[in-house]
Amino acid sequence: MTLADDRQFPAALAAAMAASFDYAGGEGVDFLPLTAFLPADETTDWFRAWTGNGELCGDDFRVFGQDGSGGFAAFWLVRPGLLLADQPVVFLGSEGETGVVARDLGSFLWVLADGYGPCEAATSYEPDWTPRPNAELAAIAERFAPDQRQPAAAVIEQAAAEFPDFDDIIMELCR
Repeated sequence: MTLADDRQFPAALAAAMAASFDYAGGEGVDFLPLTAFLPADETTDWFRAWTGNGELCGDDFRVFGQDGSGGFAAFWLVRPGLLLADQPVVFLGSEGETGVVARDLGSFLWVLADGYGPCEAATSYEPDWTPRPNAELAAIAERFAPDQRQPAAAVIEQAAAEFPDFDDIIMELCR
């Protein structure tokens, strides 16, 4: 099976997406996990609508969740030849926000464990928002990525440093 045809959640992602995410009236995590990747045709429809560019397809993304406003969390398939779990996790918000959340799935698990969702990791809308670590997600991260443990801030910083031009790349596709 090629990466482009792979629409199965890796086991670590499936476990994390089965965990509970508590919005807590805006005090928690604004994340609605999907139970499967968004189908290819729906991903293309979304990406065309998001960019305003009807010539694009969504093959470079595997959408696995969204925030309450309709922004999507996805793997960005930018590393040729590597497995899905080794691709960066990104957020594309409903109002044009973009951000690389984590360098790979293992790192992303620790972002979730630290109490961040993709939106919270990629944006700074709520300066007074405080993450609340999640024990259930920490156990999942410990199970699947024990050697990648680090604070969410470090994961986010490393991802932004590795892909500093993500926003520019995406904005160049917009019409």
